[in-house]
Amino acid sequence: MTTQTNGRPPEAVYIHIPFCTNKCFYCDFNSYVLKDQPVMDYLHALDREMELTVQQTPPGVIKTIFVGGGTPTVLKPDEMAFFLKSVRRHFPHWDENIEFSMEANPGTTDKDKLQVMKEGGVNRVSFGVQAFQNELLSGIGRIHNVDDVYRSLENARAVGLNNLSVDLMFGLPNQTVEMLAESVRKALELDLPHYSIYSLKVEENTLFHTLFNKNKLPLPSEEDELEMYLLLMSKMEAAGYGQYEISNFAKPGMESRHNITYWRNEDYYGLGAGAHGYVKRRRHINIKGVNPYVEASRSGLPRLDTFEIPVQEAMEDFMMVGLRMRDGVSDEAFQVQFGRSMEEIFAQPLHKMLNAGLLEHEGGVYRLSKQGILFGNDVFGAFVGALTEV
Repeated sequence: MTTQTNGRPPEAVYIHIPFCTNKCFYCDFNSYVLKDQPVMDYLHALDREMELTVQQTPPGVIKTIFVGGGTPTVLKPDEMAFFLKSVRRHFPHWDENIEFSMEANPGTTDKDKLQVMKEGGVNRVSFGVQAFQNELLSGIGRIHNVDDVYRSLENARAVGLNNLSVDLMFGLPNQTVEMLAESVRKALELDLPHYSIYSLKVEENTLFHTLFNKNKLPLPSEEDELEMYLLLMSKMEAAGYGQYEISNFAKPGMESRHNITYWRNEDYYGLGAGAHGYVKRRRHINIKGVNPYVEASRSGLPRLDTFEIPVQEAMEDFMMVGLRMRDGVSDEAFQVQFGRSMEEIFAQPLHKMLNAGLLEHEGGVYRLSKQGILFGNDVFGAFVGALTEV
């Protein structure tokens, strides 16, 4: 059975910084309020994990690095400088066109910090804006306001960071279609190369989940949420942004190459508390808590679990994540990873989705139809447990 890497080491690195100034009401990510956290201890533990990781799986040329969280930009400039030097030391060989992204919150990015980020190699910043109405922002637990958004983007451009993205959300409590239209309009006025626009999901272990169960979360109706999605797709297309993935829009050539690694089911290093990595069809999950992660890193790799992905599951993953992209999934790429034909393995769900008008087929590639984009979860679900044979 061939693997997609053909023996090459991973070319993508994900690093998790789990600290936040506060916990947003919808967030179920592995993140912790910054106050009284052992930040430098964590960064030293992360340095140690990088060291042990590259000893076990030596890196080649790195094409993408993504620092997520939490809010990586809560690090102070000196902490940020230490962290970025650490990354460079353990992953020294960078592609000349490396995409080095860092998530940021408006309001946690002054010019000094952004300068340190740029000097440390960061060349793409993704700001969690979410909405352009202050009442919606406070209603979801964000600490920034709309003015912070403009100031942060101005600061980024002032230090020479121009590959910028913002996240927006729809389906928020008390959000109307008109509010989303205003947010999309204001976001487009920024003329950025990339936008991510996600629908709210009410996740367990969040304040919103508690409120939802008490029937105290005033969410938009399903009809309004569908109207929001249709509106944002048409506005982005009219402004010249390609919808290259269900929730992501970019000017040509400015797609997030790191995220495409995930959607193509390719290998990546995963570092930091609670991080997941995927190398040679083995997935690992790191210990989640900050102090347990720091403690575990003193004696070895801070793993919670490591397991091989069965070929059936890897094939299902390939279809489910690959079909999120508008380019779809190609039989050629499937054969490179698995040595088998996609049609041979998934004949039944492929034909079912084609007949339902939710998939299109052209030249060895299957992709979501316009209708399929609206019912993506139904399409992805069709490939779970649906192998014709392996």
